[in-house]
Amino acid sequence: MIPTENALLKTIPASRFLYVKTFGCQMNEYDSLRVQRILHCQGYALTSDMASADIIFLNTCSVREKAEQKVHSFLGRLRHMKAQRPELKIVVGGCVAQQLGRQLLERFEHLDLVLGTRGIAAIGELLEAIQETKHRLAHLPDEEAPRHSYEQHLTPVPGTVAVTAPVTIMQGCDNYCTYCIVPYVRGRERSRPVEEILREIQALTASGVREILLLGQNVNSYGRGLDEKTGFVDLLHRIQTETEVGRLRFTTSHPKDLTADLIQCFADLPCLCKRLHLPVQAGSDSVLSRMNRGYTAAQYVEKILALRQACPDMAVSADVMVGFPGETEDDFRKTLQLLEAVQFDNLFSFRYSDRPYAKSSEFPDKVDAQTKGRRLSELQHLQAGITLLKNQMEVGSIREILVEGPSHAANGQLSGRTSQNRVVNFDGSKGLIGQTIYVKIVAAFSHSLKGEAGLQRGNA
Repeated sequence: MIPTENALLKTIPASRFLYVKTFGCQMNEYDSLRVQRILHCQGYALTSDMASADIIFLNTCSVREKAEQKVHSFLGRLRHMKAQRPELKIVVGGCVAQQLGRQLLERFEHLDLVLGTRGIAAIGELLEAIQETKHRLAHLPDEEAPRHSYEQHLTPVPGTVAVTAPVTIMQGCDNYCTYCIVPYVRGRERSRPVEEILREIQALTASGVREILLLGQNVNSYGRGLDEKTGFVDLLHRIQTETEVGRLRFTTSHPKDLTADLIQCFADLPCLCKRLHLPVQAGSDSVLSRMNRGYTAAQYVEKILALRQACPDMAVSADVMVGFPGETEDDFRKTLQLLEAVQFDNLFSFRYSDRPYAKSSEFPDKVDAQTKGRRLSELQHLQAGITLLKNQMEVGSIREILVEGPSHAANGQLSGRTSQNRVVNFDGSKGLIGQTIYVKIVAAFSHSLKGEAGLQRGNA
């Protein structure tokens, strides 16, 4: 298929500048790209110099307390800039915007626009309204207007096309885990039509993107509510057969929705990378029950075993929370035992914190900060050893990597990722960027591998 007419929309030559600051998750990064596309079509060029920007867009996250605090601090620092340049427009979008709404306008008088999670596509019209009326606005729609399609602006912004790109396939969540704010700021589950997703992927691959990351609060439940009878497994198969994508990843999955058919996709679909992020949160059944997760620790481990049986080369990562209300020392030890049993390749771990709307904020038996800190440190120390051991086991192997660009860690080197999402740094020319090559792993570190390039496919 070819991109739609809207995807080929001509843009106005850039004469104004947009600065984007994204806080939090990959979903926010995707929404920031949407903002860049929309405003590019209105003549705004992206800039890394905040002082030269005509619009400053902050895309916010409120899933964790620390992320929300960073937003408030950043907004406070913009007060002086607005005083010096009254024509500057400051916009806050994302979860904090949805959560606080007009309260943000009341607290930060230099803020021009508050944009909820379902109002992103209206940003161009809203900025024009602010310019004309001189009134500050809060736009928090319950649903995204039909005329504001995701594919309204598929044309990639010049200078932003990368080797990998995110594509949102659904938003919202119906699970209502007791610690989570997402259903309240992102709403109930809403899936995008299959054809719309395919057109976006086709437009991205035509522009040079080699790897697609499918995004959603719970991608496994994709398809619910659509008129067409389809599901996540169907979508994966259609992406394999109807697009030119070289590599495909997805996040995030919910363990209770990880089906046998989805597990089999890792063995059957060549484009699907051998990596799954499957948040577990805790290893204690009593904690999992109070979290409303919908599975036991044993059921989680069973799914990991099935996954590795279907695809022995599979890598698995997870989220783990410590200090959930009522978590005892025995509960915490069960989480450590689960880490030992599963042997995750990587782990994202954090302390529990009360969030607005979340039921657990009202739970008794809160764990004190010192105990949470000690538990997190112990858990991270355990996982660091497991991750390093996993990386060391890669030494001597030959891996296929997608070369993404210059290495952030090693001067003058290039960096790529294996199908299992391990970072490999190696010496090579910039002409390799965007290519899939074979490297021999010669050294392992805590967060990356060192490789030697120049291997032919036959050597693998």
